[in-house]
Amino acid sequence: MSQPLIGVSTYLEPSASWGVWNLPAALLPSGYHRLVQRAGGLAAMLPPDEDPAAAARLVSRLDGLVISGGPDVEPVRYGAEVDPRTGPPARERDAWELALIDAALASGTPLLGICRGHQLLNVFLGGTLVQHLDGHVGPPGVFDHHEVKPVPGTLLAGILPEPVSVPTFHHQSVAQLGKGLTASAHAADDGTVEAVELPDAEAFVLGVQWHPEAGEDVRIMRALVEAASG
Repeated sequence: MSQPLIGVSTYLEPSASWGVWNLPAALLPSGYHRLVQRAGGLAAMLPPDEDPAAAARLVSRLDGLVISGGPDVEPVRYGAEVDPRTGPPARERDAWELALIDAALASGTPLLGICRGHQLLNVFLGGTLVQHLDGHVGPPGVFDHHEVKPVPGTLLAGILPEPVSVPTFHHQSVAQLGKGLTASAHAADDGTVEAVELPDAEAFVLGVQWHPEAGEDVRIMRALVEAASG
């Protein structure tokens, strides 16, 4: 069986440094592509395209899609005023990743949203976000850990049948669920929605609030890779 091709959306940064260079860059923490590889897939980085219409053509060449973590989703995307604690917008990335999600859902391409990607999936389907909550982020640049409890009977519970400690770094979360989505995990301490899924979708569709690429557990990514191999 050939290895499935898994595309991972990237950051788009105005300045990044390597060697003697400091230039605008599309980049991705290495944990993402390494997790895809460890789970048995081939990883491809998907930087924002100036033409969001290119998303459908790109997704048609993939076996699976990951929408990665990153900056806050712009509140206008879900009809909210900007909270002072919400970060600056990443409009080009918002437009591109929403187009990728649209293309994946339309084509039945297996889809995994991670942190921001989990939130963006919810927003795409008409849901809203909590713009700030405490207790889910470590010191700057350091992942915290907390326990999440899968909801019995869900896709996620089939992958993670028991509560699990996960690496986490976020200050926003799902508020109102998007159309058709089901909450499939909650934080043990405060009930925050930690995973969503689309049970009526023909393909694998899952979002997780935590960062599996920052840990050693490959089960979430392996489930995506297996779905992409079908």
